[in-house]
Amino acid sequence: MMRVFLFPAIVFLLTVFSSCQHEEVNHTSIEKASFVLPDNRPFEQAHASTLVSLGNDEFLVAWFGGTKEKHNDVGIWLTKGDGDSWSFPKEVAKIREVPHWNPVLFRRDNGEIILFFKVGSEIASWETWYIKSTDNGESWSAPLELVAGDRGGRGPVRNKPIVLSNGYWVAGASDESGVWRAFVDISKDEGKTWEKTDFLPFDVDSLGGEGMIQPTLWESEKGKVHMLLRTSGGSIYRSDSDDYGATWNKPYATNLPNPNSGIDLVKLEDGTLALLYNPDDKNWGSRAALNLAISTDNGEKWIDVVKLEEGKEGDEYSYPAIVSSEEGVALTYTWNRSNIAFKKIKINDKVKLD
Repeated sequence: MMRVFLFPAIVFLLTVFSSCQHEEVNHTSIEKASFVLPDNRPFEQAHASTLVSLGNDEFLVAWFGGTKEKHNDVGIWLTKGDGDSWSFPKEVAKIREVPHWNPVLFRRDNGEIILFFKVGSEIASWETWYIKSTDNGESWSAPLELVAGDRGGRGPVRNKPIVLSNGYWVAGASDESGVWRAFVDISKDEGKTWEKTDFLPFDVDSLGGEGMIQPTLWESEKGKVHMLLRTSGGSIYRSDSDDYGATWNKPYATNLPNPNSGIDLVKLEDGTLALLYNPDDKNWGSRAALNLAISTDNGEKWIDVVKLEEGKEGDEYSYPAIVSSEEGVALTYTWNRSNIAFKKIKINDKVKLD
């Protein structure tokens, strides 16, 4: 494996911000931190990373890379590593010479890994494709369309699917042809077929812009599924379902800010929710800060536990991805479009909320 520049491993004090409520401050620690890409990478820009844990402290990370987002040479790239060192990136998906977008890695209980991704020059005409690996990413199947003939995007649009207590696969999806609208795609047969739900109801004028997209999902108890959404309204919105994701209530604003930038969340074994987001409340606002927040009450209240980045104007630390790992979480995010940052974070203690 190729050795790459490492960030210092630092112990952070949990920092509380105005967007989150709190009672006491504990500690968490960054166990590993690195740049995923080497200096001699074979593309200019990298964005929209995704990761999956292989166990034994090993991870796959994918992203789209090329000259620039929307350029025809952009494809889907992949590396494998342990958080300290990473294999040289290889391009694993390039259907044809049009832009590729938003890879999503998903590992089944049987160890098979699925890599979903979008293909198309314009978001409104995206196709969703996927490839599979049964050897931890060493080799991949021929690409197939997820829903043949679909345009606009099906399956996971940016964040990982989840497996519900009844065995359904549920993917947060969205459509950007006109008003941005969110929905979920449900597979009742482990990915063979997918059923699209209705769009979530909302008043676009109340968001003052494009709408809402890119849901990130969790199930709190049997049949009760929840999502947080990226929006143009200055806040992260939430919606809830009581019927395994088949129908959803009208999304409502949380007290978490959002500058119309991607978010991601994971539910840990003890029920703690861990969320990555940019803490700015202006539509198309700053992505120069990136925070990790946790909730122990099913997302009612949040506390920021780590400032992952505090950049200057013009910096971009965005499109995060997060999965559970030993004693905490592992995560990746875009680092100024020039690299992908990886961190493994130990969550030492429960954080008590008001």
